[in-house]
Amino acid sequence: MSVDAVVGAIRSGRLAVVPTDTVYGLAANAYLERSVERLYRAKERDRLQPTALVACDLTMLFECVPELRGRAGKIASALLPGSYTLVLPNPGRRYRWLTGSTPDAIGVRVPDVNGPAQDVLQRLGAFAASSANARGGPDPRTLDEVPEEIRAAADAVLDAGPLAGTPSTVLDFTGAEPRVLREGAAPAAEALRLVAPLI
Repeated sequence: MSVDAVVGAIRSGRLAVVPTDTVYGLAANAYLERSVERLYRAKERDRLQPTALVACDLTMLFECVPELRGRAGKIASALLPGSYTLVLPNPGRRYRWLTGSTPDAIGVRVPDVNGPAQDVLQRLGAFAASSANARGGPDPRTLDEVPEEIRAAADAVLDAGPLAGTPSTVLDFTGAEPRVLREGAAPAAEALRLVAPLI
């Protein structure tokens, strides 16, 4: 399908399967609670689990979550764009439908993408996304690896060929000391080294 179809689906509150810099994701309109609810239903995902806010660049990320200033903003600026999901303080409790059981924290991504994936993200500015897999299933490297039930729940899909296939590295910076929640596509140790002077 075309970039136009994917952008139109997400803008209208429907779901789309999109490529990222790591794996294929199931994307929803981050600004519409009903759209994110569709994502949770499609994946049979526990509503207590958070879902990432994916922004096209740091400027858009800071527009979406204006409280990401000071320490959190410096950390984001040091590591993004890249294959990291950063869990940062969310004192404004924005996007309650994304934050699961931790409304005071939010997971954010600025992927390093190009081609059609970049076109989609630039045109939307931001969206909510989770790996386009069934609950507990493998992360899809190709569109063919996206489960049929996930594809059926999406109104549009965008094929960008094979991706890296390893999900993002997830780092939590909400406490006094950073925590590695998931080792993934980018080395956690390198990220922690980069941000050590900031925390």
